[in-house]
Amino acid sequence: MQYETVIGLEVHAQLNTKSKIFCSCPTTFGSKPNSQACPICLGMPGVLPVLNREVVQKAIQAALATNCEVAELSRWARKNYFYPDLPKGYQISQLELPLAVNGWLEIVLNGAKKKIRLNRIHMEEDAGKSIHGENFNDPAHTYVDLNRTGVPLIEIVSEPDIGTPEEAKLYLEKLRNILLYLNVSDCNMEEGSMRADANISIRPVGQKELGTKTEIKNMNSFRFLQQALYYEIERQTEVLNDGGRIIQETRLFDSKKGITLPMRSKEEANDYRYFPDPDLVPLVVSSEWVEETRAGLPELPDPRRDRFVSQYGLPVYDAEVLTSDRQLANYFEEVVKMGADPKNGSNWIMTEILRLIKDKNLLITECPIKPAMLAELLALVKDGTISGKIAKQVFEEMETSGGSPKTIIEKKGLVQISDEGELEKHVDAVISANPGEVEKYRGGKAGLLGFFVGQVMKATRGKANPALVNKLLKEKLNA
Repeated sequence: MQYETVIGLEVHAQLNTKSKIFCSCPTTFGSKPNSQACPICLGMPGVLPVLNREVVQKAIQAALATNCEVAELSRWARKNYFYPDLPKGYQISQLELPLAVNGWLEIVLNGAKKKIRLNRIHMEEDAGKSIHGENFNDPAHTYVDLNRTGVPLIEIVSEPDIGTPEEAKLYLEKLRNILLYLNVSDCNMEEGSMRADANISIRPVGQKELGTKTEIKNMNSFRFLQQALYYEIERQTEVLNDGGRIIQETRLFDSKKGITLPMRSKEEANDYRYFPDPDLVPLVVSSEWVEETRAGLPELPDPRRDRFVSQYGLPVYDAEVLTSDRQLANYFEEVVKMGADPKNGSNWIMTEILRLIKDKNLLITECPIKPAMLAELLALVKDGTISGKIAKQVFEEMETSGGSPKTIIEKKGLVQISDEGELEKHVDAVISANPGEVEKYRGGKAGLLGFFVGQVMKATRGKANPALVNKLLKEKLNA
């Protein structure tokens, strides 16, 4: 039997506020364990939570950027369950009345656009972290770090509109990019500040009723998300084809083995015994607050991509790559502001700059070649001071020395030879040294022109003006 896949993602993103959602404890990652927790974080008797306004502000930004409707009234709830890293025994979250509903994102796969609906965005507090002792040769014990307790989260819940692991990856990448553009989260998946739970089921092609779903918890990379979904599709297909039935459960992904494993039976909302939090009043978000936030939103990835196409005349592919990262897009625009041709700047950034930061494992903001340096290099190529081939050599020197292009060119004597008389001597020498190739060229093998150009460039150590070399060779070979 042929099956189709139905996927929905629940994405948790830590908001990058300086303090926690209901207290003033800092949210700095990597601090000494249990050094950033207070009686409010730990739910001690007699303490009361106080809502951090900045959490709401950033959550509203995320909601508006994903086309959600922001509710005027939302309500806090207690989600009750026991974990060693949840000292209160409950998590403050939202259920019946979330902050935002009915949003959507658009993804593009193989040129086809698809809209993924968002069911809701709600705010909640994070739990602590359990650290298993085998990580430091103590397998008999598990340690608890409560620094993360109370760190603000938004949970972004999609509708089951995702049909393949590739679409799931694109959706998560798109969502991450939007949150980074907004600067509401650092979205560092390795540190756990962004993670996804995937709900997945399969059903016979054409069937409208959803199949029984399983939930894969805490995916912290795009690659692992895809691997887990592919495995689960294969596993569920085998179960049904063998006459079995899918059990609704929560599963974990073992990245070393590439398989999912049962964790626990799937909970429903009533398993958590939700009820309104008696310590927190309902949250009222005025329309003025919403519109003020909307007016202050930065330019988002899709509009910026479209602007790069219309303003700079870039191909859609170039614009997609450059706007896939806010800082990369900023880098490109700085290079163009300094006089570089947009397409030429795009080509160099997408090849040389991206190669450099990938090889050295750097952020674009850490790139040793700053926009002004790249713009200067491109200007020297444009005005004929150096050739494109020499520019690659200069770029490599810029990587290691950090020197300016002009300084490197002067120091190494790399100025392009554009004197026609000097180049004519090299052209004549190459023609004289290759009579057989000259005869073949004049016999109709026009492609040999590249051979002659290469010989001249070799003789001048790449410093000859390519356009002038081509002109002189054609004149002499066709004479």
